[in-house]
Amino acid sequence: MKMIVAIVRPSKVEEIQDALGELEISGMTITEVRGHGRQRGHASIYRGREYEVSLLPKVKMEIVLPRTRLEEALATIIKTARTGEIGDGRVFVLPVEHSYNIRSGEVDVY
Repeated sequence: MKMIVAIVRPSKVEEIQDALGELEISGMTITEVRGHGRQRGHASIYRGREYEVSLLPKVKMEIVLPRTRLEEALATIIKTARTGEIGDGRVFVLPVEHSYNIRSGEVDVY
């Protein structure tokens, strides 16, 4: 099993969910996060004063899936999240060794 951790623009979350749904990939955890990479934030004006916004809103999507579904899920996320501008996000792939079902106590070893 693998875990995909994708940091994407908030405006792209529904599109990505819909695209993954077409692949019948539905289980995911979504977290609103803040951060920056090369984008480094931007200047904004509030009540006539300029201020620097260094941590931008992003969404972290975590998806655990079988290794056999990894490539198609990655391709779909990257294609759907891409705008071509700085700040589109990052995708990380992590190994998953064990999974525990809290309700039943079952353990899955991969």
